Amino acid sequence: MTEINLGTTADMHVHLRDGAMCKLITPTVHSGGVSICYVMPNLVPPVTTKEQVESYHAQLQSLAPDTTFLMSLYLCKELTPELLESCKDIIHGIKCYPAGVTTNSKFGVDPNDFSSFYPIFSKMQELGLVLNLHGEKPGGGEDEDGDDINVINAEPKFLPALRKLHADFPKLKIILEHCTTHEAIDLVRELNLTKNSSNGETSNEITIAATITAHHLYLIIDNWAGNPINFCKPVAKFQKDRRALVDAATSGEPWFFFGSDSAPHPIHKKQVHVGVCAGVYTQSNAVGYVAEIFDKQGKLENLKKFIGENGIKFYGLKKEILDKHAHESCWLVERKNQVPEVIGNGDVDVVPFKAGEELKYAVEWRKN
Repeated sequence: MTEINLGTTADMHVHLRDGAMCKLITPTVHSGGVSICYVMPNLVPPVTTKEQVESYHAQLQSLAPDTTFLMSLYLCKELTPELLESCKDIIHGIKCYPAGVTTNSKFGVDPNDFSSFYPIFSKMQELGLVLNLHGEKPGGGEDEDGDDINVINAEPKFLPALRKLHADFPKLKIILEHCTTHEAIDLVRELNLTKNSSNGETSNEITIAATITAHHLYLIIDNWAGNPINFCKPVAKFQKDRRALVDAATSGEPWFFFGSDSAPHPIHKKQVHVGVCAGVYTQSNAVGYVAEIFDKQGKLENLKKFIGENGIKFYGLKKEILDKHAHESCWLVERKNQVPEVIGNGDVDVVPFKAGEELKYAVEWRKN
């Protein structure tokens, strides 16, 4: 039997919702093999105040005391440098949603012009907060070259904005969330490998990174066209893109790490004829899904970096956070693991990714 001690694990992009869904989903962070998770703020209404983030954190912690929840605010015009100063000890970053690109993003920003948020970005850079970018241009329009924006090219069309932000704020930590294209992977590598000093040396501090989901390591366009359970934003693209994601995730490179973008929706919102909700739920088997990909690539030795060490280091997590998890470790165990058809709590039901299929790996929590 194969067993690997993964130590303290981290999922740096989760959606835990609120209400009945939150009660169902939040405990599955730990059961899926994750010690620390970074929580998205796109509730209804979005999390934009100190009071909201404190209340949400308390709610999550009460539901899953063994998990550490890293909190974020939703980028909007109401945020101020003064608010960030007051929240610097309770948040780790700010999530930027281009308006209308995904679930609960109608309050988002115009990705064609971030200049009005430059005072916020400057303060974030000063405080060491992370800017989490949903890297897509909204569809239905044209870019500056007159090209139509659609779900396939929305991410590549966003990348010049990422390049400009990095140039204007070179010390601001930026994450291109849930990458789906080879162009995105190439740019993150380029920005990290570019020589940045006159003597040709590279900096040891990484300020540009990317998260990669479990489901995008498996899916291409054929897998969600006609299958609402696999439909998410950004959508899965082509085999060339999937191969680039797998290569990046399994490479061990420190600027790529796990962010599941696990996004649960009630079954009835996945079964409608029009307006299917975007999101794939992977939380309850997060580590197991990823481990199979690494195993197939012969790269299990790099799993610990991708699903823990790289993200923890990029966020610069404090010793007290890591000490909380020093008493137990997540172990990957080679054991048949059946994904349920549905998970529910009587109030809400969710279909997990690869429902009904058998995974090769499960996780166990063991005392150190």
